[in-house]
Amino acid sequence: MTVVSIRKLGDPVLRERAKPVTDFDGELRTLVGDLRETLSDSGGAGLAAPQLGVGLRVFVWSPQLSDGGPDHLVNPVVDFPDEEEQDGLEGCLSIPGVYLDTRRRMNVVAKGFTVKGDPVQVVGDGILARCIQHETDHLDGVLFIDRLTPVQQERWIATLRAAAWFDENAMPGIKRSPHQ
Repeated sequence: MTVVSIRKLGDPVLRERAKPVTDFDGELRTLVGDLRETLSDSGGAGLAAPQLGVGLRVFVWSPQLSDGGPDHLVNPVVDFPDEEEQDGLEGCLSIPGVYLDTRRRMNVVAKGFTVKGDPVQVVGDGILARCIQHETDHLDGVLFIDRLTPVQQERWIATLRAAAWFDENAMPGIKRSPHQ
C-alpha cells in the first residue's frame, strides 16, 4: 500500500458528493489500504477517499478508536439513536493546523459494508462518533468548517490566512451539512 498526498482545502474534489462503491474488488482493497497507510503516516483520526482525490464513499479511522472492530466503512449510512450532543475540538487533515470547537452528535449507528462487501454495523460514541460523522460529511462534500457558527467562521478565516499552505484565491464558500 502507498502513502498518498492528502488534498487540501480549495481542491474541488473535497466539495463533491462521492459516488457509491459498486465493485468490491482489488481496486477497492488497494484504496482502503492506501487510506490506512496515509492515515497512519499522518497521525489523524480518520480519512475519507475524497481526501485522496477519489470520489467514492469509503473512509477509514484509526484502529485505536474501535476496540478491535472494523476500521473502515464502504457506502456508510449514519443514524442517530438519540439527541445527545457533544462539543469538542475538531481538525481535518485537509485543513492542517486548524482546530475548532465543533458540535456533533454524541452517539451514532453506522451501517455499511466491509472492503469484502460484507454488511457491517458500527455503534460509536464520543470520539468514534465524531470521527464517523466527520468522515461521512467528507463523502457528502461537507467540511467541518461548514458546521461553525458565524463567529467561529470569522476566527477560522483569520487562522487560515495565517497558514503557510493557504491560497487566498482558493477560498471556499461555507456549505451547510445535510446532517445538521
